[in-house]
Amino acid sequence: MNEDQRSLLLSSSARFPPPQGTKLSYGTAGFRADASILQSTVYRVGILAALRAVKTQSVIGLMITASHNKVSDNGIKVADPSGGMLSQDWESFTDTLANARDPQQLVQLITEFVENEKITLDGSKKVEILLARDTRPSGESLLEAARQGIGSIIGAVALDMGILTTPTLHWMVRARNKGVKASEIDYFEQLSSSFRCLVDLIPSGSNTRNEADKLVVDGANGVGGEKLETLKKMFNGLVIDVRNSGKEGGVLNEGVGADYVQKEKVAPSGFGSQDVGIRCCSLDGDADRLVYFIVPSTSSSRIELVDGDKILSLFAVFIKEQLSILNKKRDVNVNDDYQCCLGIVQTAYANGASTDYLKQLGLEVILTPTGVKYLHEKAAQYDIGIYFEANGHGTILFSEQFLHWLEAKIAELSDVAKGSEPYKAAMRLLAVTKLINQAVGDALSGMLLVEAILQHMGWSIEKWNKLYQDLPSRQLKAKTNSGNYQVKVVDRTAVVTANAETVVAKPLGIQEAINAETAKYPRGRCFIRPSGTEDVIRVYAEASTEDAADSLASSVAKLVDQKLGSGT
Repeated sequence: MNEDQRSLLLSSSARFPPPQGTKLSYGTAGFRADASILQSTVYRVGILAALRAVKTQSVIGLMITASHNKVSDNGIKVADPSGGMLSQDWESFTDTLANARDPQQLVQLITEFVENEKITLDGSKKVEILLARDTRPSGESLLEAARQGIGSIIGAVALDMGILTTPTLHWMVRARNKGVKASEIDYFEQLSSSFRCLVDLIPSGSNTRNEADKLVVDGANGVGGEKLETLKKMFNGLVIDVRNSGKEGGVLNEGVGADYVQKEKVAPSGFGSQDVGIRCCSLDGDADRLVYFIVPSTSSSRIELVDGDKILSLFAVFIKEQLSILNKKRDVNVNDDYQCCLGIVQTAYANGASTDYLKQLGLEVILTPTGVKYLHEKAAQYDIGIYFEANGHGTILFSEQFLHWLEAKIAELSDVAKGSEPYKAAMRLLAVTKLINQAVGDALSGMLLVEAILQHMGWSIEKWNKLYQDLPSRQLKAKTNSGNYQVKVVDRTAVVTANAETVVAKPLGIQEAINAETAKYPRGRCFIRPSGTEDVIRVYAEASTEDAADSLASSVAKLVDQKLGSGT
């Protein structure tokens, strides 16, 4: 590192002292904390993003958001060249950098890191970092801190993309690194044109819904509701009523949003008896999660939740149908040698009824450990990989090999069988590859795909919801300190899991005890895992009835206390 670069880092970092007594850790969601203590962290992640851009010679993204957290929180996460999450190889350095005690230690850490990574900081090649934020009041000052961090690396240029949904920024990074024009309006035009293409390809015999039929969207008082107001003007064939857009005076994520609806299973603020019989959905605070719901025709505030598992199932049914049409034997002279591999990826938290349903369709279902990074990584191993968590975060990935084959197939069919069912199926699949955000989960693109498929199938939300009936489930936390369910554990890291967290490998004997307890309940399933973010052991249980699921979860939590508890 030359002296100019060293001096620049020392002088700029002195303006962003780290908060005393606070240690932050970079996880799947990046850094998140109360916004008042994040200036130093965000500045330092700006430095890291610039180093990542120099190392990869690619566009990198930085998003200022805390997603579904309360409005007083904020956070920052890095979008890698693929548009996905920051490489796990860099996560430990990110933690070390964020927690350096002073400018001297910070510069020393950077010096050692760039030497080890063989990163040349001479400014000879300009690199770009795209910056964006959500609608939180703290976002503007934190974005400026990130800009200062980026500017501390010679040759790094920060481009402020303004207020965006998190998935839009990730899409922009991915697109720019592929050499594609990528502004917010470009993304919206891609979404609207691919949605229109799917609607235009709806079979003439489909039971199309009434023109007056509409979708009511809970925008979580966040950026998603605001952007949807713009997006909905760009296409026909779908009537959207946006509530909780943030303009009505509501508070971000307070009694609204996908996280609230999915966890509490109640209607968000602004929804009620007037919405009985209408399709409703909720976005989360930064629009990377999506759940649908049905308002019941009773006085109860409880809803029928149509969660990420059901969204995954809908996507899987549609994709499987199009592949089946495409692969049917036909008289036209086309090459049928290629066999597409479709994979469904879930975690152990997916409702067992959804997994059973997908397997009954003849689909390959694989489980991964909890966390989007594991789901995304596994889905990328298939020609078409579909993953979703129950919380509504997920997407569909298409391999480059499949995309090349699909484009070639469309070209062949257009010559010999244009207008045929196989040709239409291929065009639908191509539209899906453009509509879905392959970088990350995206509530807006996911919502449009759901709506297009429901129109294609001629299904109501009630019919969709009846694909299968969820098994009752319960989650408990066996806590190491005070909490609603008191189970004091000496060391949560003593629990080591295997088989995608469905089996306890250590300590010995616990899994056998869980198995014995689970066997007492019809359709029982239960597992425990140490939390990656809290000082707790998590317990998940399913059974044929609500009471049985409650009982199984409680009995296994007590078992954890007996085996691992501190006895205090």
